[in-house]
Amino acid sequence: MSGFTPRTAGAHDAGTQMSAIAKVFLAALNPEQKAKACFEFAAEERENWHFIPRERKGLPLKEMTPQQRLLAHALLSTGLSFRGTAKAVTIMSLEEVLYQMEGADESSKRAAVREKRDPEKYFVSIFGEPADKGAWGWRVEGHHLSLNFTIKDGQMLRATPSFMGTNPGEIRQGPLTGLRVLGVEEELGRELVKSLTPEQFKTAFVATEAPKEMITAAEHKVSPLAPAGLPDSELNEAQKGMLTRLISEYIERLRPEIAEAARAEFKNSGPIYFAWAGGKERGEPHYYRVQGKTFLLEYDNTQNDANHVHSVWRSFDGDFGRDLLGEHVKRDH
Repeated sequence: MSGFTPRTAGAHDAGTQMSAIAKVFLAALNPEQKAKACFEFAAEERENWHFIPRERKGLPLKEMTPQQRLLAHALLSTGLSFRGTAKAVTIMSLEEVLYQMEGADESSKRAAVREKRDPEKYFVSIFGEPADKGAWGWRVEGHHLSLNFTIKDGQMLRATPSFMGTNPGEIRQGPLTGLRVLGVEEELGRELVKSLTPEQFKTAFVATEAPKEMITAAEHKVSPLAPAGLPDSELNEAQKGMLTRLISEYIERLRPEIAEAARAEFKNSGPIYFAWAGGKERGEPHYYRVQGKTFLLEYDNTQNDANHVHSVWRSFDGDFGRDLLGEHVKRDH
């Protein structure tokens, strides 16, 4: 079996590295596990993503050996930055916090709550054959986490939909009190909205009551929302810097090569709109979105007394690699 990755990693090596680690992961599985983990690339399951605690296909961490679990984490790390990996695995760990909060102390509820709140109920799925030629993809998904990657010829990558959520948004009891996994996403949005002048805020403010959920939720395909909010052309230089940092917090969850490609794409995306709904103070239900020609970021914190966060990065044409695969079909056929 070939080595994991070239000594010097460039943007074109990301897909090669992913396929190398995916092959090692699959080689460690027995036939029954492979049957759960593997799907055809064209299977409908590839776009069947969600972020709620529900029944899922794929191979859960719970059914892996310690070695296989470590290899699954190795695959996860090929798609994420250090910061993104830390966020992802901490989000998984919050299932134990919810278990303790919701019924670990009550024997009559314990089994049912554990079934719903389990840090090992995160599923790995491989779509197609990991290789340096052709198209394939992979996903790691469970409650409040859905990371989707599509690779074409070892070079062309798409990493959306990319969802992270946290419940609690801020842990308020127990040894992890004060932990806010997605606190930076919240504070950067709040910093920007509070910097707006009354006239700017009047344009950016789209609703007094924040929506109960992200507008695009877990739709398989999204189209641009109405361009509501404040265009970046009406921001001053300091505010443009705040918007850039906010966008970066989302795209830099992913490995640097993917983030740089996204950043270049966003710069050519035309006007970027920032919209805000709800209150501006911590603890008040709130929502924001950042939308360009090709992409959408959504953030929502309204549930559980505004202590339950959902956030997502979507690509209108590029989710699940539709744009790259469409170009491939047109070119080769």
